[in-house]
Amino acid sequence: MQIELIEIRDHLNRFAPFDNLPEQTLDTIASQVQVGYYKAGSEILAVGAPIHELHYVRSGAVEIHRRGGELHNRLSEGDIFGQAGLLRGNKVRLGATAIEDSLIYFIPGALFHQLCEQFDSFADFVEAEGQSRLKSALEDSHGKASELMKIKVRKLISRGAVSVPLDTPIQQVAQVMTEHSVSSVIVVDPGTRWPDPHQVDVTEQQTQVMAGILTDRDLRTRVVAAGLASDTPVSQIMTPNPITLQADDSVFEAMLCMLRNNIHHLPVLHRRRPVGVVALADIIRYESRSSLYLVNSIFNKTSVEGLKSLLPDLRATFVRMVADDASAHMVGSAMSGIGRAFSQRLLELAEQKLGPPPVPYCFMVAGSMARDEQLLLTDQDNALVLDDRFDADEHDAYFAELAQFVSDGLAACGYSYCKGGIMATNPKWRQPLKVWRQYFSEWIERPNPETLLNASIFFDLDGLYGETELVENLKDLLAAKASASPAFLAALARNALNRTPPLGFFRTFVMETDGRHRNIINLKGRGTAPLTDLIRVHALACGSKAQNSLDRLDAIAATKLLPKEALEHLRYAFEFLSLVRVRHQAREVEAGNAPSNYIEPEQFSASERQHLKEAFQVISNAQKFLRFRYPAQPASRPR
Repeated sequence: MQIELIEIRDHLNRFAPFDNLPEQTLDTIASQVQVGYYKAGSEILAVGAPIHELHYVRSGAVEIHRRGGELHNRLSEGDIFGQAGLLRGNKVRLGATAIEDSLIYFIPGALFHQLCEQFDSFADFVEAEGQSRLKSALEDSHGKASELMKIKVRKLISRGAVSVPLDTPIQQVAQVMTEHSVSSVIVVDPGTRWPDPHQVDVTEQQTQVMAGILTDRDLRTRVVAAGLASDTPVSQIMTPNPITLQADDSVFEAMLCMLRNNIHHLPVLHRRRPVGVVALADIIRYESRSSLYLVNSIFNKTSVEGLKSLLPDLRATFVRMVADDASAHMVGSAMSGIGRAFSQRLLELAEQKLGPPPVPYCFMVAGSMARDEQLLLTDQDNALVLDDRFDADEHDAYFAELAQFVSDGLAACGYSYCKGGIMATNPKWRQPLKVWRQYFSEWIERPNPETLLNASIFFDLDGLYGETELVENLKDLLAAKASASPAFLAALARNALNRTPPLGFFRTFVMETDGRHRNIINLKGRGTAPLTDLIRVHALACGSKAQNSLDRLDAIAATKLLPKEALEHLRYAFEFLSLVRVRHQAREVEAGNAPSNYIEPEQFSASERQHLKEAFQVISNAQKFLRFRYPAQPASRPR
């Protein structure tokens, strides 16, 4: 084989969609390739002109533009163009101009169509736009773990809900549970329609309004251990207004709910009517990664040392979920649930040590934990929102000690101290609600670099423990005030543009060099973080209280603020970059290294590098829109 043909074949083999083709097929392509040279500024393809070859950039750079002349894309070595015209009547759909001296390979149209017929991977690549390829890559990567998202809770219910009225004596409740072989009962308000208490009709009682739930653990801890009389009505020991699921919610949502709340039973409703109860054992049948077991272990530990001993289990759970092809969303949600469990257990231990709090409070989390997007490499972002009756001289010593206990405990369990001091140990972030409301109002009304940094952290917030209504009050304030403040949104948008994707002018990677002289990219700092920032701006503009980035995209979609196509692109890019980050950290842990956010693109295949470029291009395009959507506000003139 001629040296020139070998060179063509080897070059094609480096880039998608040719990198997955057999060597013999590559030889055939190389033998039919024609070569063209274009000077910078010369037109390669004119919109509407006939086209009969697939174009491949051997060297140089090419600009792709739409019919009106607006820029569509920039291509560099290894990129293809002209496929849309070949697939749609052999007419050029998008024009092409050389913006550098460029060498182009021409692959005959007949051979192009033959490759599409013969190889599905080739056809899938050329038939899809960049974002569609991202979608396909994500779908291909989600294996059996995605079934948790597909399976509805109703599939786990094998029997109807067993119910008892509010005034049923606890002895009789225990008899009903034994008779029906269940570990929990629904407690309902009978109204005027209850049958005789001694004739418990499960079917009839399902039509009543649920008032609470009672589990076998409640009988053990609240009745037997407390020495209550057997005729005590169930209303006195039940858990009122329990957390519930709808019958069409996914098993994954049920798992996440148990993770976040450390509960073993979830009533399932259909149009407000209880139709069954999902227990921990039901979820375990479908959940093979032991995250629920880990949370259960966390709440069984009685010391910081005991919690610290679970750190290897935390890392093993993460690796196991990734190995089972869990989506990045599932991994982030589960890891956030585990982080919340560590925090909650430490707060319980702190209260056991220090006694009950002098005034009500809420332990507030911020950042990735609040968004349910936490991974292994994470630090602490938390604060205390205190009741307005808080008096610093009288009460702060208690909360300072509580905050220190929790922060030190989290550090021992692998959650490093925040270098920026965004922790409840900092008196500034340990304040009554009225002060927090003042903080939020000032940050929105008078934005500056410091307050914008605070906003980017604390405007992802959630109440984890205590009086969560305190944090809900802040969420309400934020949703109402931010959406009505164009100057703040413009400032936050400009701040969100500080972190740019690692793409050069010609869609080549712009990389950093670490101490070992590796060419690397910070997946968080240059990928997921800029996406999170710009999604937050749009969500606040919509007045949304959602915290998770994907939930925020759903809220944005409901307002029509962004086109549907743009939202889909953001979703696919976020999920893809998050998945690459998750898998990279899992590989680091398996290799015995500390998890990091830095990747080496050269370690990826050509098609994977192409997906990365497409995801980063989504960020670039979204940032351009951000500039347009939230223009800088002109300074007001003095009156």
